[in-house]
Amino acid sequence: MHSRAAMALLPSLFDLTGQRALVTGAASGLGLAIAEALLDAGAEVVLSDSDAQALDAEVHRLRKTHAKVQQRVIDVSDGADVDRNIDAMAAEGPIDCVFANAGMSAGRGFLVEPGRLENVDPASWERVLQVNLSGVLATLRAATRHMKPRGQGRIIVTSSIAGLRAEAHSGYAYVASKAAVNNVVRQAAIELAPFNILVNAIAPGPFATGINGGRLRLPESAERMRTYIPLGRIAQPHEIQGLALLLASPASSYMTGAIIPIDGGASAR
Repeated sequence: MHSRAAMALLPSLFDLTGQRALVTGAASGLGLAIAEALLDAGAEVVLSDSDAQALDAEVHRLRKTHAKVQQRVIDVSDGADVDRNIDAMAAEGPIDCVFANAGMSAGRGFLVEPGRLENVDPASWERVLQVNLSGVLATLRAATRHMKPRGQGRIIVTSSIAGLRAEAHSGYAYVASKAAVNNVVRQAAIELAPFNILVNAIAPGPFATGINGGRLRLPESAERMRTYIPLGRIAQPHEIQGLALLLASPASSYMTGAIIPIDGGASAR
């Protein structure tokens, strides 16, 4: 393609004007950063979270610059609540893209005493899997029901590099849930390919967000983690936006079933 024609094509590859998207876990951290990127690309975005107060505050802030922002309080661990809200969103118009981002930490890994195998708490284990795994499945199931009849759609799941390998810094329930999510993504991608529904996952490494009590925002924790990362630093939430926009946009029209690390090179070790 002639370079001038290629340059003219670039804006349309990442243009989401007219698209409607849902982002779960969007009141903070990576979900909020993803929602902001979609809004900047022209999409109408529904932010959802179980924290109604934080969600309301962020949506109020975004409405000062983005008219196409809405909100829904959704608890992804409650499948009926997920169905009810996604059905209601679909009744208002087509759903083009869903980011199943909501998740929670399982606490520290086995490098500290509470995170060791013999101390895994069954109740905590069940809660983490309910949010991180069952919540993703509920979101995919509800979204698929509305995308299939249209013969198109994008589903992007927030996984983790802890789902790709053993991760001493992450709790057992977290690594288990993210590893399972990766295979759910692959399975769904194969099933839904004939319907032109693309299913991919983002696998972040260490980002400075509020997960795990915001531990990686603390200088001492960030300094310890830096030694494991080839780029030598913790990522900031806005650094997920490019990959999120790629997977939501026409630029990724031939991508499905991918689990893409964004981790400063950590998973290459």
